Amino acid sequence: MFIRLKELAQKANTVHFDETVDLSDALKESNGLLNAGPLHISLQALGKEEVAIVTGQLSVDVEQPCSRCLNPVKQTLVIPFHETFARAADESETDDEDEETLFVTDDKIELLPYVMENVMLALPYIPLCDENCLGLCSVCGVDRNLQSCDCNRTKMDPRLAGLADFFKQE
Repeated sequence: MFIRLKELAQKANTVHFDETVDLSDALKESNGLLNAGPLHISLQALGKEEVAIVTGQLSVDVEQPCSRCLNPVKQTLVIPFHETFARAADESETDDEDEETLFVTDDKIELLPYVMENVMLALPYIPLCDENCLGLCSVCGVDRNLQSCDCNRTKMDPRLAGLADFFKQE
């Protein structure tokens, strides 16, 4: 998926990208994903005065382990995409911290790295199978969503641990 700034600015119309890209190998290597489906890309690029505005939507099916109970969590991520590209006058301009515009030195822009970045940022940091997930028992390891256990999970201040032992003797 490439766009050319000059061609896009000369054309007064919008260029559309409707593609399906298999990024499962790239996504599996990061963030502990169990499975990732193909990435559906629907983008429009509009050229205005040496600036390219690319907007649209990305969607991908991902499967991650629940952060509490480690059961698989399947989600469909629908990610809005909005990037503005402008041609930099020189190399020093590309280092500017403008949050709205990405300055590029080449006329030809590869969109896939920017798409991949948006997908990586949209992945849930702490995926949960349910907001009320009880997780695993820290003592015996049983999934507390499926069965309860009688383990003592009360946390005691280590400075008072000797006092607890004193009361057990009597």
